[in-house]
Formats: sequence, structure tokens, C-alpha cells
Amino acid sequence: MREAGRIVARVHAAMREAVRPGVSTWELDQIALETLQKYGAISSFLGYNGFPAHICASINDELVHGIPSKDRVLADGDIISIDVGATYRGFIGDSAWTYAVGEISEEAARLMDVTEASLDEGIAQATSGHRVVDISRAVQRHVEENGFHVVRGYTGHGVGRQMHEAPQVLNYVAGDPDGNLILEPGLVIALEPMVQAGTWQTRVLRDDWTVVSKDKSLAAHFEHTIAITNNGPEILTLP
Repeated sequence: MREAGRIVARVHAAMREAVRPGVSTWELDQIALETLQKYGAISSFLGYNGFPAHICASINDELVHGIPSKDRVLADGDIISIDVGATYRGFIGDSAWTYAVGEISEEAARLMDVTEASLDEGIAQATSGHRVVDISRAVQRHVEENGFHVVRGYTGHGVGRQMHEAPQVLNYVAGDPDGNLILEPGLVIALEPMVQAGTWQTRVLRDDWTVVSKDKSLAAHFEHTIAITNNGPEILTLP
């Protein structure tokens, strides 16, 4: 899983270099494919429940599951969330990051900063002996204290040989059964705050994949794959 995580990080490094005005999301998808192939991995997303691309590329009010397209060309001022999953020797790494395209608005920059910081807050709680709800509470508190909204319909999750494994890792406190699970060494989770500027509500577009904010406000998504260890959380998808 460390190797799968390193490969995901290398794809994100390639994305960071490639994201700029004038680039299509299809081109980003092809760069991701080439990077995965270079390191002997395959996309965990391609064909997953029928998903038609190697990465998810979601722009501005698109939260998650955006489908790369030659017609979606990045423009100055956009923000784009890119979700990458790599399968290597049967194990999966999963990480998403939101990138600025050129010069972005103050609101967009603050949304990105708060969402990334909420991921850090959650990771800090991912220690042996804590409960899943400790992560959820930390993420929600940071996001809402800064005036933004935690999405309810999409969550973090366990990850390993499958893309989505137990437990479910909510980004808010809801009294779900998985929230009481005690974190133990050996558990690996994908922790992924999904945050919107105007509302927590979402809707799915006609392509049956792309999730957007219901009020068309900006959305951000940050995610790392985290291993629970005796020495604290280990981030497997660090660049």
C-alpha cells in the first residue's frame, strides 16, 4: 500500500505541473495514465461501476466524479479537484487534491486553504485508540468555524484491496455506527473532506456521475490515504 500511495503521489506531482489555463481535462487524464503505466500501476477508477476515465476531474462548483473531456478546458481563475486512485499489485492508494488554475479569487483560495487544513485536523486525530468520530468531529469543527459547509452525501472510507472498504469515515458527526469504531494499527483509511462555499447540499448531473453544489457555489476536495500505526498516522500518499 505504501507503493500504491507513492504512485498516486507521483501522478499528483504530474497534475501539479500540468494544470494551467488552456489544458483540457482529457489531457490531464492522459498524463495520469502515462504516469500510472510508467510505475506499473493501473487506475482504480477506470471501469469502477462503469466510470469511463482514469481520474476524476471536477471544476469549480463540481465537487467529485467529474469526467475528463476534450471539451472541458481550464481557464484562468478556475479551481479543479483531481481524484487519483492507483492499483499496484492488488492494493490501492487514493488521494484527491484541489489545484488553482492561474490567478484565483480570494474566496476560492480561502476555501482551498480551509479544506486542506481540515484534512490535516482529521489526520491529527487518526491515532491508535481514538475513534472514527474523533476524525469526523475535527474536520467538521474546522470547516464550520471558518464559515464553510461539509458535504453530507459523500464520505471517506477504508481502503485496501478494494476501493471502498469499512469503515465509513464521515466528515461530520452523525451518530453512525462506524463512528464508534476504535482505530487500531493496521487499519488504512482514505480521509477526504469535501467542502462547499454556499451549502452542504449537492445534486448529480445528467451524466449520472458529476456531483455539483446545489447552489452552484465553489467546491473543494482534499484526500490522503492514511495508515493507523503504533507511531501515529502515516500518510501513504504524500508527494
